[in-house]
Amino acid sequence: MTERIIFYILAFIMIVFSLMSVTSTKIIRSAIYLLGVLMATAGLYFLFNLNFLGAIQLTVYAGGIMVLIVIAILLTHHVGFGLPVPDKKHMILGWLAAMIGITISFFQFTTHTFKPKIGNLDDRVSKMGADMLHYGDGGFVLPFEVISILLLAGIIAAITIAKGGIPHLKKRLKSGQPTTVSSSTKKQ
Repeated sequence: MTERIIFYILAFIMIVFSLMSVTSTKIIRSAIYLLGVLMATAGLYFLFNLNFLGAIQLTVYAGGIMVLIVIAILLTHHVGFGLPVPDKKHMILGWLAAMIGITISFFQFTTHTFKPKIGNLDDRVSKMGADMLHYGDGGFVLPFEVISILLLAGIIAAITIAKGGIPHLKKRLKSGQPTTVSSSTKKQ
């Protein structure tokens, strides 16, 4: 019963901080709210007795990645300035996309029959480490490389957003020109 209460508290924290992270107009506050989400996720891992994943979540994501994002924001953005409020059309499209995602997730959770994995689960850290360095079947080297590229792209996108976007794209949007690069607009 205690675990269930802790689960609901952590889930509530994750939902509230996620909403605050995407709706805040202050970029540094959004980053701090994201830190709360990542820490609550680590709490869920610890609750499910996945101590290794919880430790990785705290050290890599809540520790390293969040520090990197906050430093990038502080170096490239005026912290006191807020983000522009999106127009109504984008807000409606965002809520519509969120509702579609929630509906699909709810449908999958209610219709899929989840079966527990039966067998010997070897959860030793040394076995996990060997699996992470293994590149064959069941190895995690390729997914870690893909995730590192994804994180790099996310950090570059965060820096681009923090700096105010791409200057030549802003000029095109203000002048009404198309945003795609065609052969006639390429520099010779």
